[in-house]
Amino acid sequence: MRVLRRLIKSSAVVLGAGLVLAGCSPVKMGAAATVGSQRITIASLDTEVTDLSQAVKQYPASITLTQAQQTNLTLAWLVKFQVAEQLARQQGITVSSAQAQSALAQIVTASQAQAAEQGESASSITLPLILASAGIPPNLSAEVGRYQAIELQYLTRVNGGKLPSTTATENATTAKLNKASCVAAKSLNISVNPQFGRLDYSGFTIVAAPATVTRAEGPAKAASTAGLTPAC
Repeated sequence: MRVLRRLIKSSAVVLGAGLVLAGCSPVKMGAAATVGSQRITIASLDTEVTDLSQAVKQYPASITLTQAQQTNLTLAWLVKFQVAEQLARQQGITVSSAQAQSALAQIVTASQAQAAEQGESASSITLPLILASAGIPPNLSAEVGRYQAIELQYLTRVNGGKLPSTTATENATTAKLNKASCVAAKSLNISVNPQFGRLDYSGFTIVAAPATVTRAEGPAKAASTAGLTPAC
């Protein structure tokens, strides 16, 4: 199913931004990020990254994520899960446990089909591998199921009651999903601790924040300002 590849393709994301030094932060003390009234604490982020690191180590031949990338990806997913929940609230979408589990199973099926198309062994594609390669701690599989189910319900709704099955309808509905997600994110007033970077709204990724100190070898290269604010 084409629309499921939106999440699967996340495994190809490579974030080059590591931790950066920062001065005063508008984010609450002890928080890696705040999303609406919710705080993603540094302690909880560390726990999730540790879980991801242990999973990544199980696939040394296929997953090469640095520690900084694991941190950035994990934080980005923790933010995206909350954005999806806000989208659901705004759109009146409800997801049952069964629907979330079904969406999770479809991710595995679609990933295996994609592997088979590329001449790879479908049986080697498991949920733990999919999550680890996408930078998602394995214990967050339930959140992934809800995230995917919310998106599938939204795409079905804006496509007249059925999932898009052509490139044209997929592009059109994905554009609507991206805008709705942007509106949801904007309403949450998301703040990321500069220690970890900043949120790029164009892809909901964590990227380098502008440096606030001068390094020994000279000023740090200016960080991109692309996607700094919601474009919606």
